[in-house]
Amino acid sequence: MTDGPSGEEPDGPVEGRLQPTSPATVGGSVIVGLVAGWLLHPVADRLGNAPVISWLQPLALFFVGAVLLATAWVTHRSLHVRREWLEPHRAVNRLVLARACVVVGGLAAGAYVGYAVSWLGVPGELADQRILRSLLAGAAGVTIVVGALLLERACRVRKDDAAQ
Repeated sequence: MTDGPSGEEPDGPVEGRLQPTSPATVGGSVIVGLVAGWLLHPVADRLGNAPVISWLQPLALFFVGAVLLATAWVTHRSLHVRREWLEPHRAVNRLVLARACVVVGGLAAGAYVGYAVSWLGVPGELADQRILRSLLAGAAGVTIVVGALLLERACRVRKDDAAQ
């Protein structure tokens, strides 16, 4: 890798190095999820019944977010605090998990929030229940995104560590 003229890293992407997940990737997955979740209600109504959101969905998503946050914390402590060596295949596995969960968490968060928005102003006994549980599932999707971004950041190595 060559440094810039002042000894700093170059501005553009460097060959052989992964760049952090961009905000555009996160935002794009959330927007796609929002549109899909918002469209689910009218399409499901025309085909039959709109899905009911159970408590299991937000709880499962919060569990995945908690696992990602714990993995990020353990990885950060191992690599950056205790300066332990992580086998390359384990580091790649964690990085791939983080990158996939950023996109999937964004899609889930957007889809559940979009589904909740589609129920606003709709009279019905289950509408309030669907809104509340969908918003909780959307918040759980956000914890997945945050945990995945923290895990991705924990997998980064300093420039002098990469040279060894």
